[in-house]
Amino acid sequence: MGIIAWIAIGLIAGAIAKALTPGKDPGGCLVTMVIGIVGGLLGGWLGQLVFGVDGVKGFFHLSTWITAIVGSVIVLFLYRLVSGRRG
Repeated sequence: MGIIAWIAIGLIAGAIAKALTPGKDPGGCLVTMVIGIVGGLLGGWLGQLVFGVDGVKGFFHLSTWITAIVGSVIVLFLYRLVSGRRG
């Protein structure tokens, strides 16, 4: 159940991360969703390490959302670096 919660958070966090980071993105809506999910899972993992928040019980904690958004911004930044070199 924890992974499903982080996927749900990741979808929203991906949209927020795309809105927070300026510049043109090489991907569309589907890429944003994947980046959000990966970033949410990364943020969830980091949140458990740093804050000790459980994915299911901590769904509405501010630290959960912050780590998911930060994870999504990191993944989006890395994606822009990789895709910018290919083009």
